Amino acid sequence: MAFGSAAAPAPGPVSGQHSRIVRLAEWARFGIPVPEDAPALVTGLYERHQPRPQTLVLGVLGPGERLVASASFNQETARPDGWEYRNALLSRLRRIVPHDLRRRTPTRTAVLLCCRFGEPGWTAVDGAWMWGLRDACTLHGLRCGAYITLTASGWQVMGAEPSGSQPAAARSAEPRNEPVMASAHSAEPTSPGPAPRITA
Repeated sequence: MAFGSAAAPAPGPVSGQHSRIVRLAEWARFGIPVPEDAPALVTGLYERHQPRPQTLVLGVLGPGERLVASASFNQETARPDGWEYRNALLSRLRRIVPHDLRRRTPTRTAVLLCCRFGEPGWTAVDGAWMWGLRDACTLHGLRCGAYITLTASGWQVMGAEPSGSQPAAARSAEPRNEPVMASAHSAEPTSPGPAPRITA
């Protein structure tokens, strides 16, 4: 992963809901690191959590872009608000990894995969999640990583070139009967077997 500066500063003071949305051009200026192997990252998150539309997958990457923890969850998006999304992400981060606030430089990176309906281009919902991801990472001592959309057209790393047609989101959302899952992975895996999973 081509990392830029250590940690992006927290967004400035907000004056309203619309201030808690990051535009695509602004996101690109932040210097968010682009995954070196984006197809493998997206495929790994997809295979682990099998997201359906309206599902978010939060992943934490360690050295070498190795996935060390992840969680999937649903969140209301009718009225996108980066503040609410930040709180949702921070809550999941606290459950799956300890914070790195005591470190001078972040050693782990959080990425977010948003599985949704619609076209792959930027939306206000994406902008609110970008704001939330960046702020949650700052508050948890992590480096802010890629924001990725997953639609029926395929996947796209927002603000960067990597994209692909597979995996892709379902064109309709079926009722989700099983619990939304989180998985915590050992920092030093002893075998290539599946990581343990716990209910979120």
